[in-house]
Amino acid sequence: MRLLIIRTSAMGDVALMTPVLRGMREQYPDIELVLLTRQAFKPFFSGIDGLQLFFPDFKKRHKGLQGIVRLFKDLSRQSDIDYVIDLHDVLRSKILRSLFRLFNVPVSVIDKGRKEKRLLINGKKKTRLKHSVERYCEVFARAGFAVVPTHGKWIVPAPEIILKSELIAEMKGALNIGVAPYAKHKLKMWPETNMIRLLYLLSEKHKCRFWLFGGAEDSEKLILLQTKIPGSINLSGKLDLDEELLLMGELDLMIAMDSSNMHMAALTGTKVISIWGGTDPLGGFGAWMQPDNFSIRIPVEDLTCRPCTIYGKGECKRGDFACMNWLTPEMVFEKIEKLVLRDCTKLC
Repeated sequence: MRLLIIRTSAMGDVALMTPVLRGMREQYPDIELVLLTRQAFKPFFSGIDGLQLFFPDFKKRHKGLQGIVRLFKDLSRQSDIDYVIDLHDVLRSKILRSLFRLFNVPVSVIDKGRKEKRLLINGKKKTRLKHSVERYCEVFARAGFAVVPTHGKWIVPAPEIILKSELIAEMKGALNIGVAPYAKHKLKMWPETNMIRLLYLLSEKHKCRFWLFGGAEDSEKLILLQTKIPGSINLSGKLDLDEELLLMGELDLMIAMDSSNMHMAALTGTKVISIWGGTDPLGGFGAWMQPDNFSIRIPVEDLTCRPCTIYGKGECKRGDFACMNWLTPEMVFEKIEKLVLRDCTKLC
């Protein structure tokens, strides 16, 4: 039996498939899996044996409605698909799965819990929602595969990926802390001055090497940030994704916003301290298998407007950005010391 699994974005959501796909390969080794995703995300899955990857060309060959029909034909031509697992549920995947249904291929679709999420951000029901990984598992269960996510490292770079010797040299003799200070939306971002102060507090007590992570859109900001943080190295634009993932897995700690870097670091098995503002782990997008108290935020009981968004879009309705401004560098430093570095013997 061959399953087609669809998820082409966003980066963090694609990465979060890895615990489930590893579980499927281990618990159902006779089931063939074909994953439709973007080629840029290939490094997430290089360590999963037996997973077939199909990379669509949404800019040319598979662009628009005719392109989706061509994508359907290309997938069908490559292999017979017995079941479609739609983990995305967007217009493109809806059209594609409908084409398979026309040929009597059964389909299971993710329930994104949109109504529950509206109740959460409206303040009517502030209870923890299912995590994205759990929602992915439910889709497979409806298809007849009661998969259990695996434990351990979920993203494992290919064996041929090695760290550059100069990076290895920089990591020696220091506490290696990753820092991903930015996010796509401003309601997810802690003020930069707070992050700088936090890193100074850490470096005053520990011998630290700070590794700065961010996308191409963050490059200019990271260049400036590096000049303000002694002992920091800006990685933006210097490493391929598979190299970034390998380095993340070697860190002692990652400090991140609610972002794809948070998810990637957690999935490589690294401890992640995440800082939350307008969004909240209650929405189901927390760092996978990290302790709840590693997610630092103002409790919803103390700031009832939280969370005000699921994905980080919009503006602060209060006007004072209290959810982030109330989190002082000293508060976050004390949490990191207590939760992560208290028992550190490496260089403390």
